[in-house]
Amino acid sequence: MKEKIIIGSDHAGFPLKEKVKRWLEKEGYAVSDLGCFSAERCDYPDYAEKVAKKVAKSRNAIGMLFCGTGVGMSIAANKIRGIRAAVVYNEFTGRMAREHNNANIICLGARTTSFNKAKEAIKAFLNAEFQGGRHARRVKKIKELERDV
Repeated sequence: MKEKIIIGSDHAGFPLKEKVKRWLEKEGYAVSDLGCFSAERCDYPDYAEKVAKKVAKSRNAIGMLFCGTGVGMSIAANKIRGIRAAVVYNEFTGRMAREHNNANIICLGARTTSFNKAKEAIKAFLNAEFQGGRHARRVKKIKELERDV
């Protein structure tokens, strides 16, 4: 069974989000789009929060966030307890985000990543599995940091 994918973007990420959404749906994924829904200027933290909160509450969903660089979205999403959002930009970073960090949201930059590179990163992320082992110990330490806040 394919994972449910929850997506969101700001105005800068909107065009890439739309292309990725159509591609994912064609690939058979259930995609829930939480906005934005146009290229009209908006604030990325609003959409990072919506997607991150929904992913944090779900056991079988992952998130994808799109802005100009992916950086702002990742910073905002990582403020939500239970989220491990990673900026990815190629196949290697997509795979490592899942295998080593057990990321549950990936963030992509529409101004820094072509649609083809985004597809490579997303495919690698979706096809990878968390490796556990020494990585599980590190992810546990990340979770412990949330308790200190």
